[in-house]
Amino acid sequence: MRLRNVKNKEEILKGSKLLIINYQDYLGRWKDLFGNDNPLYIEIGMGKGEFILENALKYPNINFVGIEKFDSILARAIQKIEGKEELPNNLKLIRMDAKDIDLAFRKEVDRIYLNFSDPWPKKRHSERRLTSKTFLTRYDKIFKNDCEVVMKTDNVSLFEYSLESLSSYGYSFHKVSLDLHNSDVEDNIMTEYEEKFTKKGIKINYLLAKKDVNK
Repeated sequence: MRLRNVKNKEEILKGSKLLIINYQDYLGRWKDLFGNDNPLYIEIGMGKGEFILENALKYPNINFVGIEKFDSILARAIQKIEGKEELPNNLKLIRMDAKDIDLAFRKEVDRIYLNFSDPWPKKRHSERRLTSKTFLTRYDKIFKNDCEVVMKTDNVSLFEYSLESLSSYGYSFHKVSLDLHNSDVEDNIMTEYEEKFTKKGIKINYLLAKKDVNK
């Protein structure tokens, strides 16, 4: 997801109560920042933040961290979230590239959300996909107990790739759907992309995969 440049993005980021600039300082101790030992869920590529905000509001006993690499997108998300009447205390944001994920977390994440990630369709770019072995190896370093990945995408090729990659890496599938909105998946919170695609009649692919962190 790309947006046109936000002129005052630096001021928005600097003044945000949600954005954690020095995220490396909390490596291995995000529970200290949140002030509790609740489960920690992260979304890599949070876009405008609607999904992670709604999750944080719905599940106050879970801590959420949204990750976004593009300044303008993050600035828009901050404006949207901080413009709400209710600002959850179980939500924080990070500006970073996903390739640096293990610099922000260490053995403390319970679930990763991958919503409408960049499919990187060219074969030579396959290792940039967030479900490639390169990233799955990084995720091993950040998961606390069992690894748990939840993915949604409209891209069939990326979904097929992800099923194969996760399976080859030792994940088992607890839920798989090629048409999320006509499935038995409960409590689905939609993203901005998901709302747009669904209105156009585009089917959403979904998976919930788990792996024992010790395997």
